[in-house]
Amino acid sequence: MTMPTVTTHQAFTRSGATVDLVEIGIADLDGALDGRLVGPTSPEYDIVRRVWNGMIDVRPALIAKCATADDVAAVVRFVRRHDLVMSVRAGGHNAAGVALVEGGVVIDVREINHAHIDADASIVRAGGGITIGELDNATQAHELAVPLGVVTETGVAGLTLGGGYGWLRRKYGLSCDNLLEAEVVTADGRIVRASETENSDLLWGLRGGGGNFGIATEFVYRAVPLGPDVYFSVVMHSTADAAEALLFYEEWSAAATDEVSALAVTWLAPEMEEIPAEHHGTPIVTFVAMHSGSVDEGEAGLAPLREWGEPIADLSGPMPYLEVQQFFDEDYPKWEKRYYWTSSYIHSLDGELIDDLMRLTASMPSGHSNVDLWQMGGAVSRVPADATAFGDRSARYLVGIEANWEDAADDAANMAWAREVRVATERVATGARYANFPGLYEEGEEPDFFGGNTDRVAGLKAQWDPQNV
Repeated sequence: MTMPTVTTHQAFTRSGATVDLVEIGIADLDGALDGRLVGPTSPEYDIVRRVWNGMIDVRPALIAKCATADDVAAVVRFVRRHDLVMSVRAGGHNAAGVALVEGGVVIDVREINHAHIDADASIVRAGGGITIGELDNATQAHELAVPLGVVTETGVAGLTLGGGYGWLRRKYGLSCDNLLEAEVVTADGRIVRASETENSDLLWGLRGGGGNFGIATEFVYRAVPLGPDVYFSVVMHSTADAAEALLFYEEWSAAATDEVSALAVTWLAPEMEEIPAEHHGTPIVTFVAMHSGSVDEGEAGLAPLREWGEPIADLSGPMPYLEVQQFFDEDYPKWEKRYYWTSSYIHSLDGELIDDLMRLTASMPSGHSNVDLWQMGGAVSRVPADATAFGDRSARYLVGIEANWEDAADDAANMAWAREVRVATERVATGARYANFPGLYEEGEEPDFFGGNTDRVAGLKAQWDPQNV
């Protein structure tokens, strides 16, 4: 249920009542912080409250720009004391817009964005507000990388807590698999550490269990040697070859080495000079893959992907890893587009599903949308399902269904299209969804993010946040 917007100095409690922030001591809270409070009368309010998805227009009562974990703890205690509604914002990239809460208090950790690299030990300490791009720049200075996602404005916090797929996934696993330790502000305002030796149950939950247990203000990651250059392939096939191209992808992806992480993308060909004009606006299949070994190994390892069929465009070649990480950035501008992302996991990519995917690609309401078939397996699948909160990893592919458009008048059509694609996958799907591609948490839906771990996640939630703060 969407609550009405509160007035300037009011905030909602969890019971739906309103309180006056001035009367309950907001000035004292402001004075206690190293950071600052931003409210509806602040000049920066309309900028600070923006998140990446242009469809999300939420007006919090208060945004706490926290500079330290102590700031976060102080705001949590204030929220608890007055029973206010609260959300947490890191990168703000989650398409569902869960970083903001109408009429509530937003704990914004973007200023906690440090990156400390121990190159000798291959250990990285990253602030809870840092983005992928910021951390990539810090680690690549040492020719290291943390396995992260594929859009640089994404915050590492939400990505990691929800799992974290990127170009290193099949060699080194998910982002959450490379999480060694975390600093967490608990629901009662304490600051604790979670590691294999301290609060290990909490670390288990942070590895894919979402933002259920507290506010992570620092992540300690394992880093891996990489770069500065890798081999990156982008190979496009026309409508006429699309079905055969996906059948080839099914066979090729099953045999690929762990160094290869690939996507097959169905979309409408954009108007770019590398694509012949006669294909612009038509459904195409694009193979996008990175090899995590040397450039020479990568060129050889990705050669079969380039040699199959008669591509209409091939943009493959050596590329700095930092540029690979930025490859999709231009397609996902903040604030400008409206996004609805949902997902499913599938066991196979057969002819019937391929026909459905190409039919639905041809009928997509927006030329900016796409369906991504993320190759699974490798290191991702070798982690036991109960070893992390993330859960089952047996699927052959993650289907990322991305409706991306510009006009609010087209909201219903684009979201309906994305849901239709998800339904089309159900015949060969596991029933689970990826927590970072959740749709909008539609009323009445209970997506399965944790599989057989759901009960344990719920028990951990009851232990660390029994009042669902």
